[in-house]
Amino acid sequence: MSKKQDLKNAIDDCEQEIEALEKKLLRSQTVLMLALLEGTEPDKNEADYFKLYASLIDKGRERLKKLNEEYINLYGKK
Repeated sequence: MSKKQDLKNAIDDCEQEIEALEKKLLRSQTVLMLALLEGTEPDKNEADYFKLYASLIDKGRERLKKLNEEYINLYGKK
């Protein structure tokens, strides 16, 4: 495969990974918000999951940004 195709595939994979993580984050966020609205103590595991997913999403977005910059530098606009 060419470098160009490898970069496109890496960008697509990264975008899909971020989307999957965002869905998991939303689930944890929903559970935490529900606990807040009900005035109950949120499950510590859900808070930990939320923090983990948020961190992984941030890292994924950083990686996606670098991949897009590399692609643009090598081949111009997408």
